[in-house]
Amino acid sequence: MEFHPPRITARQLAGGAADAPLLDDCGAVDTPMMVVDLSPGAEGSDDAAVLAAAARRARAADRILVGVSGGRPDARTVLTDELDVTYSDHVDSRTPRCEVAVPDVDRAVDDVAARVSANPQAAVVLRQVLRSSGGLDTRAAVDVESLAYSTLLGGPEFGRWLGERGDRPPPPAPDREPVLMSRDGDRLRITLNRPERRNAYGARLRDALTSALSVATSDPSITEVVLDGAGPAFCAGGDLDEFGTTPDLALAHLIRTRAGAGLLVHELADRIEVHVHGACVGGGIEIPAFAGRVVASTDAWFRLPEVEMGLIPGAGGTVSIPRRIGRWRAMHLFVTGARLDSYTALDWGLVDAIH
Repeated sequence: MEFHPPRITARQLAGGAADAPLLDDCGAVDTPMMVVDLSPGAEGSDDAAVLAAAARRARAADRILVGVSGGRPDARTVLTDELDVTYSDHVDSRTPRCEVAVPDVDRAVDDVAARVSANPQAAVVLRQVLRSSGGLDTRAAVDVESLAYSTLLGGPEFGRWLGERGDRPPPPAPDREPVLMSRDGDRLRITLNRPERRNAYGARLRDALTSALSVATSDPSITEVVLDGAGPAFCAGGDLDEFGTTPDLALAHLIRTRAGAGLLVHELADRIEVHVHGACVGGGIEIPAFAGRVVASTDAWFRLPEVEMGLIPGAGGTVSIPRRIGRWRAMHLFVTGARLDSYTALDWGLVDAIH
């Protein structure tokens, strides 16, 4: 059945309209999302006291709260800062990070509602992670993400996705080194080298990449690191043939947090530059976003599809991406799985340059 999220005003939000229990009597998520009308003339949208009270309610809410605005928020930023994302049809260079400008606000809200309704547990957990980890140091925030990810791996939404995908044979063993390294003086180049699989971030590539990055972290004479990818894509994300193959969810958490590449890139942030091109999906942008500088080709595009699989980003993306573009636009990308082109990525700060 199609989900139509309730639409409330700022005054109704201030009065507790979003405060009902998140779970129904059967333990299912009840009304995972509400829409807050911030359009000019909407009740309470121009009342500073109402907006402040609504902001306090939004901060404590359990549901996803999506704002809709027909123009710039100005005084409404006290509330939009506390919502999960706000959609506006007003586009200019001053659009704040809490907003996403779209040509059709109603269509954007309908799309988010459909995706939240399809995987409400993943969407609500994502909201919790983004809000709880923003003030944490990077390592602790990655731990929070991974604990939530392992929780969702055992949930029904990911189980449904696995069932719909069907059984797959294990990926073939690489017939070449999955990661190449070359050094020129104080400069180390690391190249993802599984072009036949679009450099999918599987276990073999992950282990080889972390080994290469560890060379740089342990050698202070390496003052510059360049990470790039061979073939038509920088990295097409996690290897789908490996999803759901780890029977030990606790061990999977430890592997993600202590044997993954994201924290190593973060450690090298002031001396690593990542060059991305083509498809940069899932981990293919989550990991680069930890770097101090990301340079994209004009054909680069970015997508985070995990919520539609009943998961959240699991390679550090709930940490690295919000710290570049803000949690609001990150929420938009994560929930919708929208494809972002390189020029919008540059405008938002997801990448630092285009070549």
